[in-house]
Amino acid sequence: MEETSMTMSVANETVNQMQNFFHVNEIVNYVKEPAHVVKFATGVIAILIFWGVYRIIRMIIKKGVAKKLEPQATKTVTKIVSYCFYVLIVLYVLGLFGINLGAIWGAMGIAGVAIGFAAQTTVSNLISGIFIVTEKAMKIGDFIEVDGVSGTVDKVGLLSIKVRTPNNQLIRIPSSAIINTKLMNYSTFDYRRYAFEVSVDYATDLDKAIEVLGTVPARCATVVKDNPSYAPKVLVTGCEDSGIGMNLIVWCERPNFFDLKTEVCVQTVKAFNEAGINIPYNRVDVSVLTDKTVPSLSFKA
Repeated sequence: MEETSMTMSVANETVNQMQNFFHVNEIVNYVKEPAHVVKFATGVIAILIFWGVYRIIRMIIKKGVAKKLEPQATKTVTKIVSYCFYVLIVLYVLGLFGINLGAIWGAMGIAGVAIGFAAQTTVSNLISGIFIVTEKAMKIGDFIEVDGVSGTVDKVGLLSIKVRTPNNQLIRIPSSAIINTKLMNYSTFDYRRYAFEVSVDYATDLDKAIEVLGTVPARCATVVKDNPSYAPKVLVTGCEDSGIGMNLIVWCERPNFFDLKTEVCVQTVKAFNEAGINIPYNRVDVSVLTDKTVPSLSFKA
């Protein structure tokens, strides 16, 4: 009997501790009052309505906005909507239980100012990242150049983007740097232009040089030839120090750009050599002076 009594005592003490820890008595007393029950039911219904509106907004973003924005931008907008929903739900629940939201807003304002001063760079990058994502200036897989750094976009985030260079190096570029500097996206359009610069000797027949240089695009498989909007052109740019400057302007499909540069250079040199056209280059004449040609110097004391 004594052991049974001790066991019951321990069990009752455990139950009391659990009730105190979870405030069971306070909750029961709160629920017993009709006004509180109505307030609780109203809160549950309001939360369900908020949840339904949130789901509708997410559906609109996924089906409607996703057609106009990039996948990365859609994910960012969805996250922002989710965070706003969670904040509203928490504030509503706190207000439902009679907690003064004015003090909370004041504390959040002070904390926001302090965080803003402490993390100015982060906030700047965050705002810049939102502009980048919504502006659709780039997407994953594009080849870009920012402030002398070029490479393929590997990841687009709010604080920064990650670029993989041709040397297979990963570079992190802050979003604010992209907004504040010139961004060159080489993957936006399907065709790229290349202007090959070359010069010919002053004694060269220019009509012949123009004709020979005009035959180079036909020798290059990567040059676009059947599109009038991207037809090759030959220009005479002017008189230079060592010769007459000329430009061969050609177009190619974007993936073939680097092959085009090599092909045009090789075929231009071959065509000029076959036509006997001289490509001038800077030379240095060196004269060897013998003892007889060196003037003697004499000094008087």
